[in-house]
Amino acid sequence: MTAVPVSSLPAYDDCEVVVPAPDPGPGNWSGAATVVLRDGVFWLAYRVRRPLTDGRGVSVVVARSDDGVRFEPVVEVGREAFGSESFERPALVPLADGRWRLYLSCATPASKHWWVDSLTADSPEQLPSGRRAVVHPGDDWTAVKDPVVTRDADGWRMWLCCHPLTEPGDEDRMTTRLLVGEDGLTWHDLGEVLRGRPGEWDERGARVTAVLDATALEVLYDGRADAESNWYETTGVARWEGDRLVPDPAVRPIASPHSDGAFRYATAVRLPGGRTRFYVEAARPDGAHDLVTCVR
Repeated sequence: MTAVPVSSLPAYDDCEVVVPAPDPGPGNWSGAATVVLRDGVFWLAYRVRRPLTDGRGVSVVVARSDDGVRFEPVVEVGREAFGSESFERPALVPLADGRWRLYLSCATPASKHWWVDSLTADSPEQLPSGRRAVVHPGDDWTAVKDPVVTRDADGWRMWLCCHPLTEPGDEDRMTTRLLVGEDGLTWHDLGEVLRGRPGEWDERGARVTAVLDATALEVLYDGRADAESNWYETTGVARWEGDRLVPDPAVRPIASPHSDGAFRYATAVRLPGGRTRFYVEAARPDGAHDLVTCVR
């Protein structure tokens, strides 16, 4: 396995804040973002979490930017419209026919279950009133959330984070499954492709967050060592080998130097000229999480 140069990976030290946490203090987070570059415009979808005033993930905001740093909110989707107790990571995808689709991670009230829903509309501005469709309902044994969705000439791929519901107290564990499809709504599950490693920093779970190279299938992923680190994941690199993703042992987990150390939900946008702009949810000194960005 060829080591990924450290210089090509995101790091907290030279990041700048794109969206600050909605309030100070632990549990207040802006992040879990996805970003796409379309016709010279950066389109961002991110989750807002305010646990003390509103409880958990309250909304998903879609925003736009000409430079990838200064974003202007365009629309906001509230969890109430979906009967969801909380939102987590969204995925924003432009479609081949000019429409847009927003995938939403939705929490079933009073349970550990999650499902993936969607809105499809003619423009980002129309997404809140777009056509709704359940993409993956999960089931009695598995909660599903945080999809990473890609579309190319070979079709659609979804990297889906899965949490087991069969053992009470272990619902925080996470693995990643790969699904393929032709329209982004109906999917065929190819099975598990990434899980944590016993005795390693990602033992408790591994969640794909960004596809770096569609040819080599090199990805960034979140991981953590134990249940106590839930919500405070750090970032590693994995690469496709055979029929699954294999973590790169040469890459130490990338973390924030502050508070809970979270450096998670990374997403990557390839820029004209070949450089990459990364967006990451990162812990700051007061325990809140900002959405930050850096270019490599």
